[in-house]
Amino acid sequence: MNVLKQNGANVDEILNGLIYNASVEFTAYYYFTNLRTHCTGLEGEGAKGVIEDARLEDLSHFESCIQRIHELGGSLPNDAIEFVRMSGCTFLQLPTPSTNLKEILKKCLIAEQGAIVNWNKMCNLTIGKDPATYDIAKDILKEEIEHESWFLELLYGRPSGHMRRKFPGERPHTQKHSRALG
Repeated sequence: MNVLKQNGANVDEILNGLIYNASVEFTAYYYFTNLRTHCTGLEGEGAKGVIEDARLEDLSHFESCIQRIHELGGSLPNDAIEFVRMSGCTFLQLPTPSTNLKEILKKCLIAEQGAIVNWNKMCNLTIGKDPATYDIAKDILKEEIEHESWFLELLYGRPSGHMRRKFPGERPHTQKHSRALG
């Protein structure tokens, strides 16, 4: 940690940001799991696969934070309810009706756009100061940008360059940070 401080890194701010981002990724994983189950009909079947890719990659993003949090001397909160509340992800409640696919996709898009803001902040906070955290943050940011483009495509017909992952949870950029999904 002395090297990080010599580099000008604010370790407490980085640690707090990682714990916060971990809470957002964990909550997004949970909510995407729930939202995905409400994608019904023929259109819903197509959206399920895209939500599934984003969902599993958000789980990987959560897990990518854990080792670095501990390396920096921190830990996740013991109270899971407080951990989820910390995320502030109240916007991911089910729409009315719960099977409104367009509204589900809008909620997914909002979640991805928030994640982009969060991980961009972490990149700016760590670039040139904390290479290990920066590596994690830039890789997660890349996947979050891809997720955003997928939901923009589904909602607005905008080309995204989206190619299906080889397998659910592939995590092309973050698999080196999280080994739990295979």
